[in-house]
Amino acid sequence: MNNNINLPKHPVYLFSVVFTSLILFISCRLPGTVEVLETPEGGQAESLPPIYQSSFLNPLDVPRTYIKDACRNLKNKWNSTNAEPDTVVMVILIKNINRGTAEISDSINVGDFKRLMEQLHAQGFKAINTKELQAFLERNNFIPPRSVYLIQAGNHEGEYYENIFGDYYENWGWNITNGWVSETDLPEALIRENVDLEFTGFVDHQAQGAYPGTVLTDDTSKAVIARELQASIDGLARDFGKSPVVIVWPEGGFGHRPVDAARQLRFKMGFTSNMRGPIRYNWIPLADDFDPKRPNLLPEGGINDPLMTLPVYSPQQALDDIDLVRAVGKEAAAYEEANKEMEFAYYNSICVQDYGQMP
Repeated sequence: MNNNINLPKHPVYLFSVVFTSLILFISCRLPGTVEVLETPEGGQAESLPPIYQSSFLNPLDVPRTYIKDACRNLKNKWNSTNAEPDTVVMVILIKNINRGTAEISDSINVGDFKRLMEQLHAQGFKAINTKELQAFLERNNFIPPRSVYLIQAGNHEGEYYENIFGDYYENWGWNITNGWVSETDLPEALIRENVDLEFTGFVDHQAQGAYPGTVLTDDTSKAVIARELQASIDGLARDFGKSPVVIVWPEGGFGHRPVDAARQLRFKMGFTSNMRGPIRYNWIPLADDFDPKRPNLLPEGGINDPLMTLPVYSPQQALDDIDLVRAVGKEAAAYEEANKEMEFAYYNSICVQDYGQMP
């Protein structure tokens, strides 16, 4: 027997080289990495494709996952009763709606706001509430494929909500989430009007700090962080009889320490002022580095808690990006469908014994 095998021409060697080159090619050409696991016997198991990367986002805004259990993620993702693969959510943070002619910082005039709402409705978007958004982000529960989550920052009287949002609630059933500032000595009439709005389901009050002008960062003292978050919880419990699950970060400020404190106090979602794009199930665009072209956006990727550093749209940007968001949904659906067979093979090989058949 000839034991001097010519490795460069041997079939097994050639197969190994080609297979390895293919894996390296895929890893280099596609964002993310391909997860290849080994079976207990040492053979190769099924692999998972990298996370979908949108061609429509800024290259610095890279989508992140937050569900680490691949099997649970796949079961939620492909459960036929859950949200469809093209489901996207626009989170719109409304700071000021200008009903006059004076210049107001971070505002949109009434006419443009009406045009935004009409365009959203005409393009098939539907408003969702906080419970629906949380269930979608955590478990991929069904929501409309084109969803919008509307946040109104700051405290407002009942008349404001009726004039600005009343028709959309009455005609379309679109409610609004309010970032309520739990200030001390708020007027009783203001509280009473907002309690009535909460009771009807028109407005869902969530937390936005307690002392106007306070910005939470990693340089903020522990006492101030605790004061802002705990006072928000106490104020909403006192005035509305509820525990908030959302923190609208006051003035858009956040950091590792504020996020950790919010998690300890059982907040489930946090919204920044960063405008990076829409969000999907287990898919949140974030950035690791400061972008000098967008100096108002704070890097949040390093905090490694996407659900507590969720991006938003301003009303102005939302009006410009409706078509882009629809395109993201379509592109994502095509990518997920193209990789569905691979993900089902992985699930059936790795997950089915512990997680059961795919619903």
